[in-house]
Amino acid sequence: MPSLDTTVAFFGLALLLGFTPGPDNLFVLMQSATHGRRAGFLVVLGLCTGLLVHTAAVVLGLAAVFAASATAFLALKFLGAAYLAWLAWNAWHAPGEDGPHAAAGEQPPLAAGRLFLRGILMNITNPKVVLFFLALLPQFVEQRRGAVALQLVWLGLVFIVATLVSFGCITVLAARIGHWLRACAPARRMQNRLAAAVFAGLAARLALAER
Repeated sequence: MPSLDTTVAFFGLALLLGFTPGPDNLFVLMQSATHGRRAGFLVVLGLCTGLLVHTAAVVLGLAAVFAASATAFLALKFLGAAYLAWLAWNAWHAPGEDGPHAAAGEQPPLAAGRLFLRGILMNITNPKVVLFFLALLPQFVEQRRGAVALQLVWLGLVFIVATLVSFGCITVLAARIGHWLRACAPARRMQNRLAAAVFAGLAARLALAER
């Protein structure tokens, strides 16, 4: 395993990255603000499951193969962009008028599995994430500390813990602010439009991403 100093330094870096504005934490912010804290945490768990996939890809060497394939990169990024565009469409057309959940300031709850899957798809269809892991994790591997594969797994798990902490904080804050906004029908409509704009922007950003 990497040394304690290396692990602490990596955790600090991962925590900082978690709070740095990016596609994943913006996604968490909008889902939490729109659908509440439960939805936000389910999405975060999905995103972290996606990070497990990326960690395994780095350990198994699949990330290096993927990084060398322009076709795979293009296919995955356009799949991810299409998924985000679909979310933007749904958010834009989401009802903003009063309904049975309006008194509590909540949107109708989405199924847990659906929210969890959103997080997974958001993460694994972003080719930038696997390339980022491929570039970041090996930099903290210490050759003298034992098996490289085990160190990569450890670093991936540390990154996931840091993501849970940072994204969890974002979820709680965004859900509280969103609760106030959802208590007002005009604010709910504005919130849905904002969510649609964010998802559309993320879709465009991903579609234009280069290797």
